[in-house]
Amino acid sequence: MTDLGLLPSRYEPGVVLLSVLIAAFASYVALDLARRVRGPDRASARAWIAGGALVMGSGVWSMHFVGMLAFELPIALGYRADMTLWSWVAAVGVSGLALALAARETLTARVLAIGALAMGGGICAMHYVGMAAIDVAPGIVWNWPIVGASALRR
Repeated sequence: MTDLGLLPSRYEPGVVLLSVLIAAFASYVALDLARRVRGPDRASARAWIAGGALVMGSGVWSMHFVGMLAFELPIALGYRADMTLWSWVAAVGVSGLALALAARETLTARVLAIGALAMGGGICAMHYVGMAAIDVAPGIVWNWPIVGASALRR
């Protein structure tokens, strides 16, 4: 049990384990897809990038939201559909970018750094948009300097 200062909370271990298994499976699939996007046929590579973005992004997003479902409070939690969808879009979008960069003929240090920053920013956006999707009463009060510091730390 963790103490947030106001409400007792806990994580459901079985759901946390499910989140970890989803992350491991999505990682395996993403690594396999990264190999396929570098094929000589550009049309086929674009199809693998699009499919890979859906699979990899959905895996990252699913791991995150299943992990959020493991968090239990003594009050009802809900999720706004619009914000939840935007969180998924962010994960899929940056996954597509990562796979498109992996498909490049040459991967320079600069391209890898840009890709890493974009991927980190996209996952940060997915996380915070997903957190903003939580619909609870009383509402969440954001401390923006702490949110900013957390985003920079990621």
